[in-house]
Amino acid sequence: MPALWIAHVTVTDEEAYGKYAALAGPAIAKHGGHFIARAARFVQLEGKERPRNVVAKFPDVETAVACYNSPEYQEALSHARGASERELLVVETSE
Repeated sequence: MPALWIAHVTVTDEEAYGKYAALAGPAIAKHGGHFIARAARFVQLEGKERPRNVVAKFPDVETAVACYNSPEYQEALSHARGASERELLVVETSE
């Protein structure tokens, strides 16, 4: 079943986070993921508001987790650490 990779982010260092974004997109695409929402309009109804919300769709949970653990994504993530506050989860979809 497909899976959604959902990130809620507050960027604290735009320059460093830009390096993350430049590397993360190709890493996600390499693993069959594609963005369905990225920094678009949102309405926070509950919980901690993060101004940047990203949703990518993957073929399945295992592929999304493999992407996260891949050397390419970990390199990208090294630029996000210290440049953002983030929550990231992967959830299986019913479609």
